[in-house]
Amino acid sequence: MDIENTIRSRKSVRNYESEPIDGDLRKSIEDAISESWSPFGGSISIRLKSFPPKESFKPGTYGVIRGASDFLLMAMAPDDTASAITAGFRMEQVVLQATRLGLGTCWIAGTFKESDFGKGEDWPDGQELKIISPVGIPKMAETMVGKLARFLIGSDRRQPFEKMFFENDKSTPISTSNRFAESLAMMRLAPSSTNSQPWRAIAENDGTIHFFSAKKGLIHIIDCGIGLCHFILTEQSLGHDGAFKKLTDPECGPVDGWIYITSYRREIW
Repeated sequence: MDIENTIRSRKSVRNYESEPIDGDLRKSIEDAISESWSPFGGSISIRLKSFPPKESFKPGTYGVIRGASDFLLMAMAPDDTASAITAGFRMEQVVLQATRLGLGTCWIAGTFKESDFGKGEDWPDGQELKIISPVGIPKMAETMVGKLARFLIGSDRRQPFEKMFFENDKSTPISTSNRFAESLAMMRLAPSSTNSQPWRAIAENDGTIHFFSAKKGLIHIIDCGIGLCHFILTEQSLGHDGAFKKLTDPECGPVDGWIYITSYRREIW
């Protein structure tokens, strides 16, 4: 499955078959964890952990996770922007590989120190567990609880392309013929906390594109890391070479209400 089809087919799954993943599937997920990468630095860890069978988990979010016994756990350095970007960027690589394998996932952010997920885990360098995701075989019929959760979170509703991405300034919507349009379209489909969709971008005429968060808070920086993962994987699949770089003075200048994240150019900086 190519990256665009993988991105389009990924959705949050809350209802799973009871059998755990094992064998080749488990190795593929563990390989995806070890091979995940990020250019943004920071300190994070991702683990795949099995739990005793349990009818349902209620990890402090809309809905209930039913049937899953395997979970991805992601810990990161607290209150660190670089770690937050990397957390979203690397974890989403693992989520997309699970999607390719036909497995379901569901991003869940929260405080898990006193939960079953946090017990017995020793994280390095002061990292704290911030994200979990079930990973397993989806049940074919979505439960009413799952449908209600998707409705409450708004996960089937997306902001229009032209409200997120711009050319040269914040007031000019980007053209669908822009060189970055296809990669930005895949960024738009990234999951985000409560479907907040905080990622924004301004493309310059020189082939540079600047990325921002339209919302404050570390959880939205993690969301932007997820979106940047979609963007760069699509760029690579299209055969474009490029690199991210955080600029001290982006050409578009400060943008009121937005937090600057990073910039990208297709040739070497």
